[in-house]
Amino acid sequence: MSIAKKLFGSQGTKAFNKDNYPAYTRSAEEQYVQTLLTNTMSNTFYASQNELMNEAAQLHHEMAAARPDFMAKAIVFARGEGLMRLQPLFGLAILSLYRPDLFALIFLQVVRIPSDLSDFLTILKGLGRGEGGRAVKRQVNRFLSGVSEYWAVKYNGRGRGYSLGDAIATAHPKPEDLKQQALFRYLRGQEANLALLPQVEALEQLKAAQTEEERIACIERGKLPYETVTGAIKPSKAVWEALLYQMPTFALLRHMNALQRAGVLEEKRNLEYVVNRMTDKQALRKAKILPFRLATAFRQVDHPELRDALREAVELTFDNLPELGERTAIFLDISGSMNGSYLETGAVFALALYKKTQGSSLFWLFDTNVYDAKPSRHDSILTQAERIRAIGGTDTGAPVRKLIEERKVVDQIIIITDEQQNSGSPFYEQLKRYRSKVNRETKAFIVDLAPYRHAMVPDQDPRSFYIYGWSDTVLSYIAQSVQGYRSMTERVAGMDLNAL
Repeated sequence: MSIAKKLFGSQGTKAFNKDNYPAYTRSAEEQYVQTLLTNTMSNTFYASQNELMNEAAQLHHEMAAARPDFMAKAIVFARGEGLMRLQPLFGLAILSLYRPDLFALIFLQVVRIPSDLSDFLTILKGLGRGEGGRAVKRQVNRFLSGVSEYWAVKYNGRGRGYSLGDAIATAHPKPEDLKQQALFRYLRGQEANLALLPQVEALEQLKAAQTEEERIACIERGKLPYETVTGAIKPSKAVWEALLYQMPTFALLRHMNALQRAGVLEEKRNLEYVVNRMTDKQALRKAKILPFRLATAFRQVDHPELRDALREAVELTFDNLPELGERTAIFLDISGSMNGSYLETGAVFALALYKKTQGSSLFWLFDTNVYDAKPSRHDSILTQAERIRAIGGTDTGAPVRKLIEERKVVDQIIIITDEQQNSGSPFYEQLKRYRSKVNRETKAFIVDLAPYRHAMVPDQDPRSFYIYGWSDTVLSYIAQSVQGYRSMTERVAGMDLNAL
């Protein structure tokens, strides 16, 4: 048994969930992966922001003391494949205190953009670590050596923690050439030779521009990002149109409403451009947009062609998901505690999975009752997800009970939930009954979207697998496990940090 397991409890230990219902505790390693991949440190149905932050801090410290090697791998995994930011940065700050060598090894895998650096330094200060000492300054210097003009104009705004100028003042990096010297001076608010910095020069000229033509010329010449432009001037329709053709895919998604309100999408070529970008499979993959972002945008926009584009975008996002076979049961928790982002993501996940099943596979919704959703494999994921609503309490055993009553034979059960049962019979109790009465080889996959650390299934069950997170990549672990591959935690443990 690992040190972590000795410290944090044995396999299958009985506990109680947030609703005081009997549950299990799983290994510390698995709890840590769950925290990194699901804990956004915002208020949830059962826990406040402060409670979740304190629980996360405790777990970060415990893992840093007992399993720092696993911790480092999990942080990199969560930032890269899980597409999470704050928890990996929180863990990185704590790891720097215990293992400066591992911290240095993974720093640039976790701190990828200036906003990551800003949040990391803010976390350090909030932990009472000040500027973090020499080990931290060395890594900040490594990051600053790669700062570009684009990053300088996009991320140096003040008001959200440490700016790039603040980081330079903190770490005192030595510029490698005259251009970098000018860039560092500009970021510090000092006089700089802007002739060496054409993008920065374009931004400064934009601020002084008097006419719309001059502003557009500055935007196009400097390829200025929309955040910088909208922070410097109030954009007109023509300015929004100039920005449109420079926006990254994620920015397009976020600003669809603004573009529509400004009248930019009234012109056919502009609308076609947005639709083509949002349905470009390679661009979507590169942008790494979390599925719930697409669902949120779909709910917010009312333009029919944009909604069609978002429908197609979600289908493309999950296009590479392997087939799941004919005998799969998918259960989606629609209880009250799932309301909001959990259900928005869960519904998209569940429907994407169902489209990869065949034959008589099942798609049931449950709270304390079970509802056959009868989804279509041809209708779009977003259209069907929009109809799913949260209702009442939670009985995770209810859909498995229904399987037993109807003697339905399935090879895998996939349940998407926050695991907070508060009535009925426990999921694991019903799963064991199902295996004894109907199909002893049935595998269970629990897709957990919440950071609560108590589980429905104990560690020692070899045919049950936990999957955590909000990224579309988490669903690939279901298909891999069906085909005999490793669990998510085993995948993390098998990573080679030196090969990254």
